[in-house]
Amino acid sequence: MKLIIGNKNYSSWSLRGWLAAKQSGLMFEEITVPLYGEEWDHLRRADDLAPSSGKVPILWDGEGPDAPVVWDSLAIIDYLADKVGRDRFWPKDETARAMARSMVAEMHSGYLPLRSTLPMNIRKRVEGVEITPEVRADIVRILTLWAEARARFGKGGPFLFGTFCAADIIYAPVVSRFMTYGVPVPGFAMTYMEAVWTHDWMQTWIDAAENEDWTIEQFEEPAR
Repeated sequence: MKLIIGNKNYSSWSLRGWLAAKQSGLMFEEITVPLYGEEWDHLRRADDLAPSSGKVPILWDGEGPDAPVVWDSLAIIDYLADKVGRDRFWPKDETARAMARSMVAEMHSGYLPLRSTLPMNIRKRVEGVEITPEVRADIVRILTLWAEARARFGKGGPFLFGTFCAADIIYAPVVSRFMTYGVPVPGFAMTYMEAVWTHDWMQTWIDAAENEDWTIEQFEEPAR
């Protein structure tokens, strides 16, 4: 398999796709394309990115034009779960799995104020950022979901549903955002965030992000 991703410092959806590939346990080649650089207009029209219209991540399962290709992080999770077994990505308990799927879908389609105002920037720490009412509402909703998942289904480990699963993959960039912008969270949430942040795969991603040479100015400050 071949997974094409964007800059690790900024690309939240690439992080999700990459974590999904790691969670699958399958071997994959990782290719990073620098987003919005001088060659970006050319790169996004290349054959490898054409199926997604230049969006990352994009997963190719094999070589050639007839190879299966999947883009969008949630689609990548579903595709890989079909290959290796859904229990690798989702809680086994039916009630827990229903909540995990709902939380993942809500993150996938929602929280636009949070995502647009506080862009992911792993290398940076920003103090005194102004939290708008819309962003605060997103934060409160996320923390409420985290609290319910941990209280009801988190007994088996430090993650949302105990063991690391698709929900943690999807919310990992939120953990990064909360840390970058110093979002105040209750103790249970900080414990969960530390578990995600110190996960071996996250540490590998963070190290790579900190060593990247690229800077995207539009993502270097919170949106005003």
